[in-house]
Amino acid sequence: MTTPPALLLVGHGTRDDDGAEAFRSFVAELGKRNPDIPVAGGFIELSPPPLADAVAELVDAGATRFAAVPLMLVSAGHSKGDIPAALAREKERHPGISYTYGRPLGPHPSLLEVLERRLDEALGGAGRSPADRADTTVLLVGRGSTDPDANSEVHKAARLLWEGRGYAGVETAFVSLAAPDVASGLDRCRKLGARRIVVLPYFLFTGVLPERVRMQSEGWAAAHPDVEVLAAGVLGPTDALAGLVQERYREALAGDIRMNCDSCAYRVALPGFEDKVGLPQQPHYHPDDDGHHGHGHGHHEGHAHGHPHGGHAPAH
Repeated sequence: MTTPPALLLVGHGTRDDDGAEAFRSFVAELGKRNPDIPVAGGFIELSPPPLADAVAELVDAGATRFAAVPLMLVSAGHSKGDIPAALAREKERHPGISYTYGRPLGPHPSLLEVLERRLDEALGGAGRSPADRADTTVLLVGRGSTDPDANSEVHKAARLLWEGRGYAGVETAFVSLAAPDVASGLDRCRKLGARRIVVLPYFLFTGVLPERVRMQSEGWAAAHPDVEVLAAGVLGPTDALAGLVQERYREALAGDIRMNCDSCAYRVALPGFEDKVGLPQQPHYHPDDDGHHGHGHGHHEGHAHGHPHGGHAPAH
């Protein structure tokens, strides 16, 4: 029988050991769930294994075709530019391989259900029940990006989370690179009349940024004792996440990518970002991706680099 195309998971990377290990464990679990499919995963920066090692692992196992799925919630600079550039580089390193590139994960109904579960867990841990949703305002906190399209996707997730679930409201904030920040988001909730706020990190796994969200929330809560502030957990390596990754894998193989290009800064002249339109794809230098694990430049999510023809990277 012909071996099906391999599944290559691509993560952002984190300086948090637990977060990196959560990614590696998730990749291993996907391999167990799909014994007939070669599965590997790597990071584009900050954490081992680098993406180059993951590709080499698949090639050594005999894979010549693979589908790359970015294990990321929104389409920002890494998923739009850095990963396609890195994959193009790996294609040059390993003549004869071919790949298709899947889309990021969210917002997806299955992940919204997990977010809802995390909110119920936070309420239950504080002695509340889902019946208290009507008196609960949610602050969904995303990573934050210099890409306005990526930030808009977090707002879309917030709106979809609000619809039909009975919360008093769902507001949005970002922990880096974009406004409003966590404190400003909490201020907004309070000014809108919130007396109970659940801070919900929009992250797949634990890491430096989710921990920063928690600390900033605790600092704000200490200064505002009139408001009850509860902390929810990250999405985590759930069955829903595993199922969604497999769905993105199948989409990529079928050519059903459905990327959102209507508000992409590389196709559309957005105010303040006009210089990005039509930029060629530029590989972003990530030392970790070449096996040098001493990465330490001050890179953050959102340093996007453009795509062939000013759009999203095509399948190869």
